[in-house]
Amino acid sequence: MKVRTEQRLLRLVLPYRRLLGFGLLTTFLASLLDGFTLVILIPVLKHLFGTAGELRTGSTQLETFVARFTEPLVSGLSPGQAAARLVVLLVVGLVLKNALSYASTQITVGVQEGLVRDLRTRVFDHLLRLDLGYFQRTRAGQLISGIITEVDQTKTVVTASLISLFQNLVVVTTTLVVLSQISFRLTLLTLACVPAMVFLLQTLLKRLRRHARARARERGEVTATITERIGAVRLIRAFGEEARESARFASQASRYRKQVVRTQRFSSLTSPLTEVFSGFLVILIIWAGSRPALIGLATPLAPEVIIVFLMAALKLTSPLKTIASYPAVMAVTLASAERVFEILDEPGTEADRPGEGEARFDREVVFHNVTFRYGGGEPVLRDVSFTLPKAKVVALVGPSGAGKSTLADLLPRFHDPVGGQITMDGVPLTRLTRRSLRACMGVVSQDTVLLNDTVHSNIAYGSPKATRVQIEAAARAANADQFIARLPHGYDTVLGERGTRLSGGQRQRIAIARALLRDPPILILDEATSALDTESERLVQQAIDRLMAERTVLVIAHRLATVRDADEIVVLEAGRIVGRGTHDQLFRAGGLYRRLYDLQFRDQESALPAEI
Repeated sequence: MKVRTEQRLLRLVLPYRRLLGFGLLTTFLASLLDGFTLVILIPVLKHLFGTAGELRTGSTQLETFVARFTEPLVSGLSPGQAAARLVVLLVVGLVLKNALSYASTQITVGVQEGLVRDLRTRVFDHLLRLDLGYFQRTRAGQLISGIITEVDQTKTVVTASLISLFQNLVVVTTTLVVLSQISFRLTLLTLACVPAMVFLLQTLLKRLRRHARARARERGEVTATITERIGAVRLIRAFGEEARESARFASQASRYRKQVVRTQRFSSLTSPLTEVFSGFLVILIIWAGSRPALIGLATPLAPEVIIVFLMAALKLTSPLKTIASYPAVMAVTLASAERVFEILDEPGTEADRPGEGEARFDREVVFHNVTFRYGGGEPVLRDVSFTLPKAKVVALVGPSGAGKSTLADLLPRFHDPVGGQITMDGVPLTRLTRRSLRACMGVVSQDTVLLNDTVHSNIAYGSPKATRVQIEAAARAANADQFIARLPHGYDTVLGERGTRLSGGQRQRIAIARALLRDPPILILDEATSALDTESERLVQQAIDRLMAERTVLVIAHRLATVRDADEIVVLEAGRIVGRGTHDQLFRAGGLYRRLYDLQFRDQESALPAEI
């Protein structure tokens, strides 16, 4: 799984391979200059100490290289003048090296943030194409955590796996070349200790990765709780649950803290282990360097060479520590990446398949023995058959849980039936693209969804090319223009999240204006007038009447008074059709429809059927 996840992450870097290649080049050049400054430091110290004779580095190649490179620069100069000139050369090398390192860092940031943007956009786009059931079984906060926090963690793969790892490998290689040229045996002695450190760090990896996964899950739960409880703050205050909710969240925050501490307990061990290793390494070098016979030299190393070897060895410890901690860093990254890929691996249902045609509605929509279930549960619809003719109104009624809303969701293909089929003008809906099918439909539901945007944008949602004149005409037809005019900025007023600045009836009229602007041939009304006061219901009903004119309408209603004029009423119970007909026919026949009607109107009227 680890290799697969790493490969998937690295594929995301492919669009940036040229920029990344340039970054690796600057990293390589910076690392070479790093080694160059070490070499130049030897003659600088030689002239500062005033040491006469040969360098005595233990390597004739290194001595020859230093002599050939520096002698033309310092020939005929006093030791002080020679040292000054070499210091200038050293400073120039350091400036160039750090300039290249800075450029490499900026390139790295550009690549990793581009990767995060691409992955975050990909996850969001995929979420828009998932089956609605996924959102019913997954907490919103977990998804928010996946899009924001976990995706952001994945950028470490660029810095840890590519740029940083490459840079440190080049630094280590360059430094080892310098060290080996000074004393090959001393360098081998230094490297002999590295496997022990790597082995110790590897033993931490499995536990670290397991705890990193648990931490990611807990972080998602904390995000989910915050999101959910903020949305329910009115409910919390209304029932005086502030103290209990605070205590519950404190407990959850404590669990998250424990996971973070456990993860850091293992992750933080990498630093002290490598620090101890570095200290031991320095002691070993000093001890071995003071014994020429041990490292195969006939004469002691020059003082300036010993100093440079120690500086190079100390410079070696930092990149070695980074390389050794690479598995720990990648463990945390892969734990986050795996959660992101879990979302991406959810099968999408919204993608149009090859061969699906464009929807056209001229005659009728027919439900043929439709059966539907959520996942592996019991069917919520069983062998449902009825016809929705053009320019007619068909109402779905029945007790809560009868399957009315589920049946309406099948029409725009929010779900597809598991048995039977739905046809439009004789063509199964599964052979039509969702985009073209939904373009034929408008939906107004009880739970009106408004975005944190202007009134203009909310009405024009789904009709982005609509003009202001068209939007205002739709608002007038929806009985919304008067209250919109009273808003602080009229049509340019931002409504707040979910339209919290508006009442329920006002939100409904904005939704109706949105549907009127789209002008769809098929309309789905899902409890559009429920939970409204009398005046709001009157205004909304007037707007709905205008919206329904000359359209094919599928109505879901608990209030049977709103569907008495429907061309046909379909009565559902436990996912089955138990009655069909007009209001008068169903009333006279008795059964479930009559019982529902009597329950709603027994305190308001006792009229005979002929009077209805």
